Amino acid sequence: MLQTRDIALQYGKRVLFDEVSLQFTKGNCYGIIGANGAGKSTFLKILSGEIDPIRGSVEITPGERMAVLSQNHFAFDDFPVMDTVIMGHRRLYDIMQEKNAIYDNPNATEAESMRAAELEGEFGEMNGWMAESDAAELLSNMGLHESFHYKLVRELDGSDRVKVLLAQALFGEPDILLMDEPTNDLDAETSDWLCDFLADYQNIVIVVSHDRHFLDMVCTHVVDVDFGKIRMYTGNYTFWYETSQLLSRQIADKNKKVEQKRQEMMDFIARFSANASKSRQATSRKKALEKLNLEDIKVSSRRYPYIAFKPEREPGDVILDVENLSKKAATGEYLFQNLFLRFNKGEKIAVISRNALAVTALFNILSGENSDYEGSFQYGQTISKQFLPNDNSAYFSGDQDMSLIDWLRQYSKEKDEAFIRGFLGRMLFTGEEVFKRSGVLSGGEKVRCMMSKIMLANPNFLILDEPTNHLDLESITALNTGMQEFTGNMMFTSHDYQIMDSVANRIIEITPAGLIDQHMSYGEYLHSEKVRKMREEMYAEARV
Repeated sequence: MLQTRDIALQYGKRVLFDEVSLQFTKGNCYGIIGANGAGKSTFLKILSGEIDPIRGSVEITPGERMAVLSQNHFAFDDFPVMDTVIMGHRRLYDIMQEKNAIYDNPNATEAESMRAAELEGEFGEMNGWMAESDAAELLSNMGLHESFHYKLVRELDGSDRVKVLLAQALFGEPDILLMDEPTNDLDAETSDWLCDFLADYQNIVIVVSHDRHFLDMVCTHVVDVDFGKIRMYTGNYTFWYETSQLLSRQIADKNKKVEQKRQEMMDFIARFSANASKSRQATSRKKALEKLNLEDIKVSSRRYPYIAFKPEREPGDVILDVENLSKKAATGEYLFQNLFLRFNKGEKIAVISRNALAVTALFNILSGENSDYEGSFQYGQTISKQFLPNDNSAYFSGDQDMSLIDWLRQYSKEKDEAFIRGFLGRMLFTGEEVFKRSGVLSGGEKVRCMMSKIMLANPNFLILDEPTNHLDLESITALNTGMQEFTGNMMFTSHDYQIMDSVANRIIEITPAGLIDQHMSYGEYLHSEKVRKMREEMYAEARV
C-alpha cells in the first residue's frame, strides 16, 4: 500500500496543492489528470521521493519495491539492453554484479566465497535465475527482436529506447509502478500490449497520461488535480469526464428541481455501469461502480478551447492525386518509394508507419514545405489546404518580441484588434495574455496559435502531423471534436488512439515494401487478421 498524509507543495506564493491525503491499494490503476501546469508530474515525483513536499509525508508498506519509468532516454547509453532492463530491480542487479565479480576473481578469499554463497541464496529467493529470460520476454513482447537484446542502448533509435526503459520499469513486477506519459513515442502495437499488461497487473499502478484511450483501458480510478486539491474518484477517464460535463450542465440549469437532477444522476450511473460491465476496460474487473456517487464529483475548473475548422468552399470531385512519389533520407535510403495515392471526396486518411520520419516527410512534401522528392502530386482546383507541422518552430523564429495579437494578425484578412482578440479568446488567450511575446510561448500555446492560424484560413483540406503534441486533455478533446465535425478532407497522424479511431475512415500505412491502404476505422485496422498478414508479408519482403 502507498498513502499520502496531508501533502502540501507550493512555489513562492503559488500553491500547487494542499492537504492531500490519499490511499493507493493493490490491484488498482490510478490515472492522474489535470490541466497543464496543475502539478501532475510534480505529484508523481513526490510519490517517488524525487521531490520533498513542504508538509506531509508519503508512506509505503515496509518491504515493498517501487519502480519509476525513467524520463532520461540517454541515462543508460553505455549499458547493454539486457542489463538496462534488469536494472529495474536494482537489488537483484547489484547482487548479480557482486557475485559475478567474485566468481571472476581467481584470487577470491574464503570470506569472499562465503559472501558469494550468501548472495546466491538471496539471488534464488528473488527468482534471479529467471531474470534474463523474463527481461527477454518483456522486450520481445514490445517488438524488440533478440538481435537487439545485447546491443548497447546507444545503438537503438528513439522509439526502441523508450521500449527498453518501459521494460526496465515493468521488470520484476514492482509492488508500486509510477509512469509519466508511458505511451509517448510508442507504436500502436506496443501501446495495445501495455494496455493489456496493466489491465491484468495485480499491484499498484499510478500513471500520468494525456492518452484518453489508454486511461480508459487501464484505470480503475481517476486522480484529479484541480482547485489546488487532489481528489480521487472511482471509474475511468470517460466516466469522470462525462460526469463532470453532466454536473456542469445541471448547475447551469437553475430551473430544474432537485429530485429531477438526482434522478438523472442515478440514471446515468445505471447506464454507465451496464456499459462498463460489457467492455474490455480494466474498470470491468471491479465492482466498485456499484458504489459510485455522482454527487461526490466536483465540477471541473478546466477550460476547453473552441476548435472548429469551417471550409470557405466545398471541395470538388478532384481532391489530390499522388503519382510515383519517392523520398530519400539524409543517409541515402528511401523513406518511401513509388507511392500512388488518390484522395476521394469526404475521406479523412490516417497515415501510419513504423518509421515516423516517413510520415513527416510525406506531409512536408504534400504541404509544399519540402521540394526535394521524386515523382509528382496534384491538388484539385477547388482545394485550399492548411498544414500543422510536427515541428512548428519556423513559424515562431522571426521577431520573437511580436505579441500574440500581431503574430496572428499576419495570417488574418480581418486586421481589427477586437476581432483578433476574440479569436485568441476562443483559444484561451484572454486579458493581458494576448500581449505575450511569441518567443516565450510554451509548446501547447504554440500549437493553439497554429490552430488559430489554420481556422482563420477556412481550408477544405487539412494536413495534421501529430496535432496533439504538447496539448492537455481539454485541448485534445476539443481538437477531437473539431476534426470529427470538419466537412472537408484530411490527412493526419497521431499517437492518440481515440482521435485516430473516431476521425479516420481510411488508413494508409507506409512500409519499406510499399503502401497498405484500407478503407476502415483505425480500431478495425489494428485488429484485422487480413491486415496483420499483409503487414507480415510486406515487412518480410523488405527484410529480404
